[in-house]
Amino acid sequence: MSPEERLSRIPVIGWFVKVFKKIKVPGLEGMSLYEVLEMYIIGIVQGALTSRAGAVAFSFFMALFPFALFVFTLIPYVPIEGFQEDFMAFINQALPPQTSDAVDTVLNDIATNRYGGLLSFGFVLSIFLMTNGINSLFGGFEYTYHKLQTRSIIRQYLVSLVVSLILALLLFLTVGVIIYLEIAIGNLVKQGYMSDDLFWIQTGRYAIVFLMLFITVAMFYYLGTKEGKNISFFSPGAILTTLLILVNFRIFAIYVKRFSQYNELYGSIGTLLILMLFIWLNSIILLLGFELNAAMIRLKKRNK
Repeated sequence: MSPEERLSRIPVIGWFVKVFKKIKVPGLEGMSLYEVLEMYIIGIVQGALTSRAGAVAFSFFMALFPFALFVFTLIPYVPIEGFQEDFMAFINQALPPQTSDAVDTVLNDIATNRYGGLLSFGFVLSIFLMTNGINSLFGGFEYTYHKLQTRSIIRQYLVSLVVSLILALLLFLTVGVIIYLEIAIGNLVKQGYMSDDLFWIQTGRYAIVFLMLFITVAMFYYLGTKEGKNISFFSPGAILTTLLILVNFRIFAIYVKRFSQYNELYGSIGTLLILMLFIWLNSIILLLGFELNAAMIRLKKRNK
């Protein structure tokens, strides 16, 4: 008996199955919403999601501080006054609670001792290590249950390198736009066009960060696999992932503040455990969004 027949026999769920089978998903050659959800859930259950997320989280964690070294080496070349201070403030806001103090210590050390310029060994090594983090994510994509076509090892690594550089550029662009937004709003307040600058600054920050996060996730899915281009850049998976990451950040912040006892149990090392857990949860979310795109790509191929 197929899963559809089993679900149809359950009173309430059977009604939802009938309704979802009547809803056609645009761009899937007449495939129903039920077929998309069925393929998506099968991919999650049989795709070793948490194991793949663990590998991705470890590689991302190892790539965090090399990426910071790469960014801080480039900061002196950014012609914006006070860029480093605003960049540090942006990072503190993006981190989960109770981790900013420990991470600040490392980032300040990297910022103070930049270990040479653009041709130094540390800078070149940072590019290699941060590319490994992106490459691990793309490797997690390729081990999907839906068996998408894969690139060669060299080609995949080159794509990961390009994506890493684009990610750094997006980060610089985001902080720069936030700085100029605050300056523009401050000028409008001085001229009497605005009375409450704090509201507009916070709203502008959230909008810019949301857009940057959405573009980053969409880029991961679009360039992460050979068949990623078979679905639109702003894909359903990218929308789902962006929303889930924002929800996860809020819920995780509440959990750390009210329920987590990592620092009391483990001392300063508890900060690293919190950060690792946060990265692992977001890795799961990234794979969840990708599995949705992969299910839709497989349905399109099967229907054709």
